[in-house]
Amino acid sequence: MFQDEPGAGGRRKLNAKMLGKLLVIAVLMFGFGYALVPIYKQICELTGVNILTPKDISVKEISNSQIDRSREVTIEFDANTQGPWRFRPTVASMKVHPGEMTQVVYEVVNKQAYKMDAQAIPSYAPQQASSYFKKMECFCFKQQTLGPNEARQMPVVFYIDPALPKDVKTITLSYTFFEVGGKSQAAVAEGQGKS
Repeated sequence: MFQDEPGAGGRRKLNAKMLGKLLVIAVLMFGFGYALVPIYKQICELTGVNILTPKDISVKEISNSQIDRSREVTIEFDANTQGPWRFRPTVASMKVHPGEMTQVVYEVVNKQAYKMDAQAIPSYAPQQASSYFKKMECFCFKQQTLGPNEARQMPVVFYIDPALPKDVKTITLSYTFFEVGGKSQAAVAEGQGKS
Protein backbone atom coordinates (compact mmCIF):
# COMPACT_ATOMS: atom_id res chain seq x y z
CA MET A 1 0.00 0.00 0.00
CA PHE A 2 2.62 2.50 1.01
CA GLN A 3 5.21 3.43 -1.51
CA ASP A 4 8.78 3.04 -0.34
CA GLU A 5 10.98 6.10 -0.18
CA PRO A 6 13.07 6.54 -3.30
CA GLY A 7 16.59 5.21 -3.17
CA ALA A 8 19.70 7.34 -2.95
CA GLY A 9 19.77 7.80 -6.72
CA GLY A 10 16.12 8.90 -6.76
CA ARG A 11 16.68 11.36 -3.94
CA ARG A 12 19.61 12.90 -5.76
CA LYS A 13 17.44 13.42 -8.85
CA LEU A 14 14.68 14.98 -6.76
CA ASN A 15 17.18 17.20 -4.95
CA ALA A 16 18.80 18.26 -8.23
CA LYS A 17 15.37 19.03 -9.71
CA MET A 18 14.40 21.07 -6.61
CA LEU A 19 17.73 22.92 -6.70
CA GLY A 20 17.12 23.80 -10.35
CA LYS A 21 13.66 25.15 -9.55
CA LEU A 22 15.01 27.21 -6.63
CA LEU A 23 17.79 28.66 -8.80
CA VAL A 24 15.26 29.67 -11.47
CA ILE A 25 13.07 31.32 -8.80
CA ALA A 26 16.10 33.15 -7.34
CA VAL A 27 17.14 34.44 -10.78
CA LEU A 28 13.59 35.57 -11.52
CA MET A 29 13.36 37.37 -8.16
CA PHE A 30 16.69 39.12 -8.77
CA GLY A 31 15.60 40.15 -12.27
CA PHE A 32 12.30 41.48 -10.96
CA GLY A 33 14.07 43.49 -8.24
CA TYR A 34 16.56 44.84 -10.75
CA ALA A 35 13.76 45.83 -13.16
CA LEU A 36 11.84 47.73 -10.46
CA VAL A 37 14.09 50.81 -10.67
CA PRO A 38 13.44 51.62 -14.37
CA ILE A 39 9.79 50.63 -13.95
CA TYR A 40 9.49 53.01 -10.98
CA LYS A 41 11.10 55.84 -12.97
CA GLN A 42 8.70 55.29 -15.88
CA ILE A 43 5.68 55.27 -13.57
CA CYS A 44 6.90 58.47 -11.90
CA GLU A 45 7.34 60.16 -15.29
CA LEU A 46 3.87 59.10 -16.43
CA THR A 47 2.16 60.21 -13.22
CA GLY A 48 4.27 63.33 -12.62
CA VAL A 49 5.36 62.20 -9.15
CA ASN A 50 8.95 62.56 -7.87
CA ILE A 51 10.34 63.67 -11.22
CA LEU A 52 13.91 64.87 -11.10
CA THR A 53 14.17 68.34 -12.53
CA PRO A 54 15.29 68.17 -16.16
CA LYS A 55 18.61 69.76 -17.08
CA ASP A 56 17.49 71.06 -20.45
CA ILE A 57 17.26 74.76 -19.59
CA SER A 58 19.15 76.68 -22.22
CA VAL A 59 21.46 79.66 -21.76
CA LYS A 60 19.19 81.58 -24.14
CA GLU A 61 16.30 81.08 -21.72
CA ILE A 62 18.41 82.50 -18.87
CA SER A 63 19.61 85.55 -20.76
CA ASN A 64 16.03 86.35 -21.80
CA SER A 65 14.66 86.22 -18.26
CA GLN A 66 14.17 89.55 -16.59
CA ILE A 67 14.69 90.07 -12.88
CA ASP A 68 11.47 91.28 -11.29
CA ARG A 69 12.79 93.60 -8.57
CA SER A 70 9.27 94.72 -7.66
CA ARG A 71 8.65 91.57 -5.62
CA GLU A 72 10.45 89.02 -3.47
CA VAL A 73 9.73 85.35 -2.95
CA THR A 74 10.86 83.55 0.21
CA ILE A 75 12.50 80.21 -0.52
CA GLU A 76 12.55 77.80 2.42
CA PHE A 77 14.97 74.86 2.34
CA ASP A 78 14.30 71.48 3.93
CA ALA A 79 16.18 68.17 4.08
CA ASN A 80 15.04 64.63 4.91
CA THR A 81 17.15 61.50 5.01
CA GLN A 82 16.53 57.83 4.47
CA GLY A 83 19.85 56.41 5.56
CA PRO A 84 22.82 56.74 7.91
CA TRP A 85 24.01 60.27 7.14
CA ARG A 86 23.61 63.87 8.13
CA PHE A 87 21.99 66.00 5.42
CA ARG A 88 20.96 69.65 5.71
CA PRO A 89 20.88 73.01 3.92
CA THR A 90 23.42 75.62 5.04
CA VAL A 91 20.62 78.22 5.31
CA ALA A 92 16.99 77.74 6.34
CA SER A 93 15.56 80.31 3.93
CA MET A 94 16.37 83.27 1.66
CA LYS A 95 14.51 85.96 -0.21
CA VAL A 96 14.99 86.14 -3.99
CA HIS A 97 13.64 88.25 -6.83
CA PRO A 98 11.98 86.23 -9.62
CA GLY A 99 14.45 85.84 -12.49
CA GLU A 100 17.48 86.31 -10.24
CA MET A 101 20.13 83.55 -10.35
CA THR A 102 20.70 82.22 -6.81
CA GLN A 103 22.72 79.48 -5.15
CA VAL A 104 22.16 77.48 -1.98
CA VAL A 105 24.41 74.77 -0.57
CA TYR A 106 23.40 71.49 1.07
CA GLU A 107 25.82 69.57 3.28
CA VAL A 108 25.93 65.80 3.54
CA VAL A 109 28.09 63.60 5.76
CA ASN A 110 28.33 59.82 5.32
CA LYS A 111 28.51 58.58 8.93
CA GLN A 112 29.45 55.02 7.88
CA ALA A 113 32.87 53.41 7.54
CA TYR A 114 32.08 52.31 3.98
CA LYS A 115 31.24 53.87 0.61
CA MET A 116 27.58 54.59 -0.15
CA ASP A 117 25.66 55.54 -3.29
CA ALA A 118 22.79 57.95 -2.75
CA GLN A 119 20.24 60.02 -4.67
CA ALA A 120 18.28 63.14 -3.74
CA ILE A 121 14.69 63.63 -4.84
CA PRO A 122 13.26 67.18 -4.74
CA SER A 123 9.74 68.18 -3.89
CA TYR A 124 8.07 71.59 -3.77
CA ALA A 125 5.35 73.30 -1.81
CA PRO A 126 3.07 74.59 -3.09
CA GLN A 127 3.14 71.94 -5.82
CA GLN A 128 2.28 74.47 -8.56
CA ALA A 129 5.64 76.17 -7.86
CA SER A 130 7.58 73.19 -9.26
CA SER A 131 7.12 74.36 -12.85
CA TYR A 132 8.48 77.83 -11.96
CA PHE A 133 11.50 76.62 -9.97
CA LYS A 134 14.28 76.37 -12.58
CA LYS A 135 17.46 74.55 -11.52
CA MET A 136 20.62 75.09 -13.53
CA GLU A 137 22.88 72.93 -11.38
CA CYS A 138 21.82 70.43 -8.76
CA PHE A 139 23.26 67.43 -6.95
CA CYS A 140 19.84 65.81 -7.52
CA PHE A 141 20.54 65.43 -11.25
CA LYS A 142 22.66 62.32 -10.62
CA GLN A 143 23.57 59.76 -7.99
CA GLN A 144 26.18 60.76 -5.44
CA THR A 145 28.90 58.40 -4.22
CA LEU A 146 30.13 59.22 -0.73
CA GLY A 147 33.29 57.67 0.64
CA PRO A 148 33.64 56.40 4.20
CA ASN A 149 32.96 59.29 6.64
CA GLU A 150 33.08 61.76 3.74
CA ALA A 151 31.59 65.24 4.14
CA ARG A 152 30.55 67.15 1.04
CA GLN A 153 28.97 70.50 0.17
CA MET A 154 26.65 70.32 -2.82
CA PRO A 155 25.31 73.44 -4.56
CA VAL A 156 21.93 74.10 -6.13
CA VAL A 157 21.91 76.96 -8.64
CA PHE A 158 18.39 78.13 -9.50
CA TYR A 159 16.08 80.96 -10.39
CA ILE A 160 12.37 81.49 -10.03
CA ASP A 161 10.54 82.06 -13.31
CA PRO A 162 9.08 85.61 -13.31
CA ALA A 163 5.81 84.09 -14.55
CA LEU A 164 5.28 82.68 -11.02
CA PRO A 165 1.75 83.67 -9.94
CA LYS A 166 1.77 86.82 -7.79
CA ASP A 167 -0.11 85.13 -4.95
CA VAL A 168 2.81 82.69 -4.34
CA LYS A 169 4.98 84.43 -1.77
CA THR A 170 6.78 81.38 -0.31
CA ILE A 171 8.19 78.23 -1.92
CA THR A 172 9.58 75.31 0.05
CA LEU A 173 12.27 73.22 -1.65
CA SER A 174 12.62 69.90 0.14
CA TYR A 175 15.05 67.09 -0.66
CA THR A 176 14.88 63.50 0.48
CA PHE A 177 18.33 61.89 0.37
CA PHE A 178 18.31 58.08 0.31
CA GLU A 179 20.69 55.19 -0.29
CA VAL A 180 20.56 53.62 -3.74
CA GLY A 181 20.97 49.88 -4.11
CA GLY A 182 22.62 49.07 -0.80
CA LYS A 183 25.46 47.41 -2.75
CA SER A 184 28.25 49.03 -0.71
CA GLN A 185 26.95 47.81 2.65
CA ALA A 186 26.45 44.28 1.29
CA ALA A 187 30.02 44.27 -0.02
CA VAL A 188 31.35 45.30 3.41
CA ALA A 189 29.32 42.56 5.12
CA GLU A 190 30.59 39.99 2.59
CA GLY A 191 34.18 41.14 3.12
CA GLN A 192 33.83 40.82 6.90
CA GLY A 193 32.34 37.32 6.51
CA LYS A 194 35.48 36.16 4.69
CA SER A 195 37.80 37.43 7.45
